[in-house]
Amino acid sequence: MVKFILGEKVGMGEVFDEKGAITPVTLIKAGPCKVTQIKTKEKDGYSAIQVGFGEAKKLKKPQEKQLKKVGKLKNLREVRISEEEEKKFKVGDEIKIDIFKEGDRVAVSGLSKGKGFAGVVKRHGFKGGPATHGHRHALKKSGSIGSAFPERVFKGKKMPGRMGAKRVTVKNLKVMQIDKDKNILAIRGAIPGRKGTLLEIKEK
Repeated sequence: MVKFILGEKVGMGEVFDEKGAITPVTLIKAGPCKVTQIKTKEKDGYSAIQVGFGEAKKLKKPQEKQLKKVGKLKNLREVRISEEEEKKFKVGDEIKIDIFKEGDRVAVSGLSKGKGFAGVVKRHGFKGGPATHGHRHALKKSGSIGSAFPERVFKGKKMPGRMGAKRVTVKNLKVMQIDKDKNILAIRGAIPGRKGTLLEIKEK
C-alpha cells in the first residue's frame, strides 16, 4: 500500500540517535489527511488517489460539490497508485501519521524559499571578477555570455534571474521520531521551504 501524506513545516530541531549523537531534524505537522477522490484506469486513464489536508474557511462552488462528503479541505494533492490498490481506498478514508514508522526512508517535496532577483555569484556560485588591478565594479559580473557564432545566447545559459521559489524534492531522508498524539514527524536533515510550507511526504 502506498505511503503518502501531506504536512506543514513547523521548523528545525534536534534529537539524540541510538548512539547518543545529536541529529538535526525538521519537524513536520503531518496529517490527518482524507481521501477526496479515486481515479481509475478505466475512467481517467491512470490510477491515483487525491488527498486533502488542512481546513479551509471558504471554497469555490465546484470544490464544495466535490468535497461535500469529506468537508472543507484547503490543500489537495494526487499520488499515483497501482491498479490493484484502487479497491483498497474509498472516498473519506483517513490517512494518519501511523502509516510511517521510525527508520523509514522518505522523499519530501515542497516549494523552496523565494530569494528574489539574484546575480550569477549568488544564484550559480560563479567566482566573479578580480577586485583590484583596474577592475572597477566587476566583482559580481558574469563575463562573456556568447560567442562569434551562432551570434545568440544558448538556452539554459546560467545568468542572473529569479532565485528560489521552485519545487524541490529531497530523497532518502530518515524518519527519526514520530509523535502520534501531536501528528509530528521528525525527519533527519533540512527540508525545503519556510515555516508553514505545504510538504508532500512519500515512502522512498
